[in-house]
Amino acid sequence: MKITLVVAASKNNAIGLNNQLLWHLPKDMRFFKNTTWGMPILMGRKTFESMGSKPLNGRLNIIITRDKSWVNANVMVVHTIAEGVALAKKFEYNELFVIGGGEIYELALPLAGKIWLTRVDCNLEGDTFFPTIGPDWERISVASNEADAKHAYAFDFECWTRK
Repeated sequence: MKITLVVAASKNNAIGLNNQLLWHLPKDMRFFKNTTWGMPILMGRKTFESMGSKPLNGRLNIIITRDKSWVNANVMVVHTIAEGVALAKKFEYNELFVIGGGEIYELALPLAGKIWLTRVDCNLEGDTFFPTIGPDWERISVASNEADAKHAYAFDFECWTRK
């Protein structure tokens, strides 16, 4: 099973503040949707709740939580990354996309083989961060996007693979 992280992070690795995203980047949202469409996505309960506790359409939504009593009829619930991987395999997927938050990225990074990173050209205050990408990773592609009327910050779509 391939494990791929999908994240947008500032230059200082901030990804959120007060359980909210730090920016609105329509091109990044479109990239995220196109990348994960039709695939299983794994996210933490807090990330799910920050999105209004509504599953993302067109994807198998798997929520990871330590709370054994937490349920939501609209999503699949697991309690470990391994359970999330097993569930995706059960439904015959060959790739699982991890979409946050910070603690879930930290747990999944050692298992991942690819990262789709939208690197936002800013340093912002945050309380949730993406882990540092270590020397065992290699950036294999980058596509730059300038700031414009709909995008307050310039940003790069980066693809990283484990060496």
